[in-house]
Amino acid sequence: MSTQDSGHRDEAIGALARRAYIEAGDEYTRAGRAVLADPRPGIDPFDPGNQGWVGIGLQHLLVAALSYRAGRDPETARFRGVETAAVAGELAQRVSDSAQSACFEEFRADCRVAGGLSGIADGYDDAIDAYEAAANEVEDPAQVSTTPLFQAAAAPLKQVARGFANGEIAIEWSDLHGANPADPGQFLASTANYKRQRFPTLVDRLVTEEHLAAPRGTTEYATDHHRCPHCDSTDVNWVGDQTLCLRCSQRTEPV
Repeated sequence: MSTQDSGHRDEAIGALARRAYIEAGDEYTRAGRAVLADPRPGIDPFDPGNQGWVGIGLQHLLVAALSYRAGRDPETARFRGVETAAVAGELAQRVSDSAQSACFEEFRADCRVAGGLSGIADGYDDAIDAYEAAANEVEDPAQVSTTPLFQAAAAPLKQVARGFANGEIAIEWSDLHGANPADPGQFLASTANYKRQRFPTLVDRLVTEEHLAAPRGTTEYATDHHRCPHCDSTDVNWVGDQTLCLRCSQRTEPV
């Protein structure tokens, strides 16, 4: 998804590859603030339209908090979690679309997990209630869930999870959503419910193992042109401007 992050996301991914997590957190912070200020040409962050590109700014700030947690800097992670929750809370109040407002509430709950803050269950309860209240205004919840805003809300969870799944996709779209799009409230609220069950445990493991994977980009398996000097894998993940090992998220080398 293309937003104006001034190149800081690419720098952050490069830092993740070096396992320089504090640097990654700083670069994700800069990326997030740049996107929040000016997401895309002609897009007002306070009136994000039906796509919600501003959510990618929140995504970057959340991953910044996670990077600090992996880098053993819980205090900065807490600051970033509080900052991001405040922005998400403001956007939840300012947008006119009730489903988007509920998604910003979901972001607020995620901030409590990523930042090591209290009230995680209450945060997800608030998001679920907001989705249920928005149900009558949502005509196509499956389409809504594929917009940049909702994809941005799912991305940090997926990024953390793939780090403990040998680099594979650990959480599918079907894991996050209800089985019945005819029930919009339940369909959209399923993501918050799933996160309440899985996200805190995954972040605890991230802290224990001090590891945050790079996001998944374009992949190729069993290549004859790259081999990872760290784990010997020939599987490649092209993400940002980096060529990384699909398995360990470190830089892979041409053969």
